[in-house]
Amino acid sequence: MNILTVNLLFSTLVFGIATKLYLIPKLPDLEPSSIVLPILLLHALRHLGLMFLAPGAVFAGIPQQFTYPAALGDLLTAVLALIAIPAVVSRSGLARPLVGIFNIVETLDLITAISLATIYNAAPYMGPAYWIPAFWVPALLVTHYVVFVLLGQRWKGPM
Repeated sequence: MNILTVNLLFSTLVFGIATKLYLIPKLPDLEPSSIVLPILLLHALRHLGLMFLAPGAVFAGIPQQFTYPAALGDLLTAVLALIAIPAVVSRSGLARPLVGIFNIVETLDLITAISLATIYNAAPYMGPAYWIPAFWVPALLVTHYVVFVLLGQRWKGPM
């Protein structure tokens, strides 16, 4: 049994339940920007994925086939989140497309990182960075779901 997979699945389940109980029912009453901005700020912290390249944060021997795509994908998506924030704040016509690009790219990045970690058996080498896929990634996955809901149902025009 892969403990990281169990941690990832259970944490995602808990974040999903919390979202379904507390956020999804309130979506009709909230402006999309009031939901998207905190999510973008959370994802702007994805630069922390660079930790996979930091000696001491991971153990020697962690597969580079996982670390470089995961770390650089995290950095890219943090930049995309930061680019989308001013557009959302200013209610620009570019806000919705920028949030859409951010959400698609980052979702694909997370799926790729999870797949590469599994394929190359990165979990035993994650060391202190283990908290990223065990706790952080599930929270990010659930917030992507929320943004997809907003983009598909609630957010029809500029903010």
